[in-house]
Amino acid sequence: MSFVHVCICISVLVSQSLSVNKDNFKSCDQSGFCKRQRNYEPGESTYIALLNSLKTTSTSIELQLLNKKNSVKLLLQVIGLQDNTIRVKINELSPLKLRYEIPYGEVITKQPVQQEIKVDGSSQKGVTFTVGDTTGVISAEPFRMDIFSSNEPVISLNARNLLKFEHMRVKPGWFSSIGSGLKSWFSQPFRETPQPDPPNDDHEAESDHKEGENEEGKEENEENKEDEPKDEPNMWEETYKTFTDSKPNGPTSVGMDISFPGFQFVYGIPQHADSLALKTTKNSDPYRLFNLDVFEYDIYSPMALYGSVPMMIAHNEKKTVAVFWHNAAETWVDISSNVADKVADFVQGNNEIPQTDTHWFSESGIIDLFIMMGPRPKDVFRQYALITGTTALPPLFSIAYHQCRWNYNDEADVAAVEENMDKADIPFDVMWLDIEHTDGKRYFTWANDKFPNPKDMIGKLSSKGRKMVIIVDPHLKKDDSYDVYTDAKSKGYFVKNKDGSDYEGWCWPGTSAWPDFINPDVQQWWASKFVYDTQPGSTPDLFVWNDMNEPSVFNGPEVTFLKDLIHHGGVENRDVHNIYGLYVQKATADGLVLRSGGRDRPFVLTRAFFAGSQKYGAVWTGDNMGEWSHLKISIPMILSLNIAGITFSGADIGGFFKNPDAELQTRWYQAGSFYPFFRAHAHLDTKRREPYLLPEENMKIVRDAIRARYSLLPYLYTQFYLAEKDGRPIMQPLWVEFPEETATFGIDDNFLLGPALLVRPVTEQGATTANVYFPGSDQIWYDVQTYAQFSGGQEKNIDAPLNKIPVYQRGGTIIPRKMRIRRSATLSYQDPFTLIVCLDKQAKALGHLYADDYRSFQYKNREYIHRGLIFENNQLESKNFDRNSKYTTKEWIEKIVIAGFKKTPNKIFLKKSDGSTIELGHSFNSENKVLTIRKPDVNISEDWRITIN
Repeated sequence: MSFVHVCICISVLVSQSLSVNKDNFKSCDQSGFCKRQRNYEPGESTYIALLNSLKTTSTSIELQLLNKKNSVKLLLQVIGLQDNTIRVKINELSPLKLRYEIPYGEVITKQPVQQEIKVDGSSQKGVTFTVGDTTGVISAEPFRMDIFSSNEPVISLNARNLLKFEHMRVKPGWFSSIGSGLKSWFSQPFRETPQPDPPNDDHEAESDHKEGENEEGKEENEENKEDEPKDEPNMWEETYKTFTDSKPNGPTSVGMDISFPGFQFVYGIPQHADSLALKTTKNSDPYRLFNLDVFEYDIYSPMALYGSVPMMIAHNEKKTVAVFWHNAAETWVDISSNVADKVADFVQGNNEIPQTDTHWFSESGIIDLFIMMGPRPKDVFRQYALITGTTALPPLFSIAYHQCRWNYNDEADVAAVEENMDKADIPFDVMWLDIEHTDGKRYFTWANDKFPNPKDMIGKLSSKGRKMVIIVDPHLKKDDSYDVYTDAKSKGYFVKNKDGSDYEGWCWPGTSAWPDFINPDVQQWWASKFVYDTQPGSTPDLFVWNDMNEPSVFNGPEVTFLKDLIHHGGVENRDVHNIYGLYVQKATADGLVLRSGGRDRPFVLTRAFFAGSQKYGAVWTGDNMGEWSHLKISIPMILSLNIAGITFSGADIGGFFKNPDAELQTRWYQAGSFYPFFRAHAHLDTKRREPYLLPEENMKIVRDAIRARYSLLPYLYTQFYLAEKDGRPIMQPLWVEFPEETATFGIDDNFLLGPALLVRPVTEQGATTANVYFPGSDQIWYDVQTYAQFSGGQEKNIDAPLNKIPVYQRGGTIIPRKMRIRRSATLSYQDPFTLIVCLDKQAKALGHLYADDYRSFQYKNREYIHRGLIFENNQLESKNFDRNSKYTTKEWIEKIVIAGFKKTPNKIFLKKSDGSTIELGHSFNSENKVLTIRKPDVNISEDWRITIN
């Protein structure tokens, strides 16, 4: 066995250890910039705002900031954006090289629309401005910025004086010996970079920096750096274990404190295996955002995992605000609870208010901060979606049940699993194949001895409405007979070492190279590999899974890339590390769209992600363990993803590692049937655990849970449509719908699926009861199985034997369901609907029903149905919520169930769109107050009204 294969085997063995080996990953003390930034103590700020440099346009403010200790100047930009949002950028005024800024196109799809910003006044103390209903105050000395909503402070920047911007500089001793030639070289840009947001009015010229002024400022900065602090360890070179980071640009980290006066709860910054409400990091490392392949991760830990979204929400009973730290470099976030004794000089009265202080620092780039002012949770979600985009409406099959393991052995194994699922009457939509389906881990190939006829195999699945997903990882085996590798090599498409040679590392195939997805040409090249003519075995029913795209490098520092690797445009990996996986998923999704000629929606699952990944597909929580604790932590992990925009997300059912017993598998299927993404997955060395292998009692319970998921697909699909429109989460914390109810702020074991379903998974071994918190003191909640009623605003201990997961429909809502049992969601396209109407205390209810062809982009051409369902005054009416739609369908309504109806009706009449009226049959259960209306037989695209006499 070669040395390479020995190392790979060791890596696999590590993945089977009892817990994560923390020695493989840095602590803050082992990260030079993290340690420097974190050791920067609150105190007198070194920065002042130079008010005589003030320049304004109708949408922006510019000020220079001066570091009093070294005379380096920074440029502060404050930009008003649409929908109650403010952008704050801080960059060097005259850098030796242009610092990296994420270009528009992927994270931020397009340049945000700017909004008027008014300068209300300035004095020797600072500048006051307004953007819409928001007021801001920039204080001059020391520099800080306070943001107010309704005259209350909600966000403060640099209130603790932790702004630390490590300007680019010449390494000590180099400049004098090399001379002016090096100075000239350093002054050249090392990458293409977007220009600062251009003002968009007649005053544009006022904010332009003339070339001569820039040069003069640069010379002034270089001449006045007499008080540079002494160099600290790891500023110019850093070693971790056997790996040395050359840091060719020296120390370039940026950090700033962001405080939330009046807020005790903050959420977000996924991905971490921790509670939904973020904890103080006073006695631990900060929360780390650095995409890494972490085997069997610890829970309740701030350690970095597979993805990063540097977006944080602060919420209290009055306000919801959020910040988005637009930086793709390694980032750490400290959190502490405090009391603000003085928010700003002009705040009157008792200024002692609760406050959450956060401290953000990134290794490179600039400070580029979006401040979203809410004022309510759904406003924040919409505002964030305007910046980074919404979750793309997925095809229906992808929100159904997925069956996966590493690996199904061959075509016979795939056929046997499908046959056994059908024998057990368990529906599923997707069969998955892991890395063993390839020829020697060469992606875009098939192992001919195991999968000689992939098209036939996929065709047999698709004959029953099913799909297949195969894994395509970004590492390419170094093999001159492997055409994908040789094509990329010949085009110069691989990530480079600092000396310009192709970078090589170890992953599943052995020695591998990685396409440079930062390069748009590489993205297009990768997309072309999914076209039918170039991807062997591809059919319209074959979809893709991107794994190991952090990227994972078995022999790399922290199992990933060296930071001084070079990407397109001379960009170091340290600048773009956290967006590499986003580009992989985007290029893959582009390839599936290209394959269909732009007709069909793609499905791509990714492990690594960043802000904006929601536009390109689904995400899961990575290599979890088959333990009760991992079932429990999956709920806050998915909730955190959802509120940070990554709504199409889930966790491996049963856990990836280990062998969960029948009870744990049963409870995990019950919980997973309400995840937005619903997939079972297991490690190569685990026992086979397809649901039909469970003991019969457990199998039947799991089958019921999966069938319940299928019955709810119309409701879930409608929620995905609404999420694409306004950025709302699919799986959401209780406080999203009940923002004033303080009892919900710390709850992360109950959640809402959409606005209408309350779910409380059982996550404790042997438990036969569960504490359910029913939010809303004015609400009624109905058990979805018995229609028993529960009043809101209370916690109750509910019976939850193994065959029950506590799920409740909110009074005042209408949920569309499909109750007929099919093998797959695809086969239910034309099935009829059942409407579940749960009345509130006023005997009213409202719901949505969305339908289209469930697979193509034709809905963007008005080919869809969006109906509003309204129950009021004993009438149920279907109205067209979108007059622009023009879709027709054969789907119809076969039954209506109305819960909370108080007495037996005499007669029920249906008035159809053609004016005809017919009497409908019905039955009434006086014990649970449920009225059932039989066979209205109306098409879902029609207007109709049912009147109950």
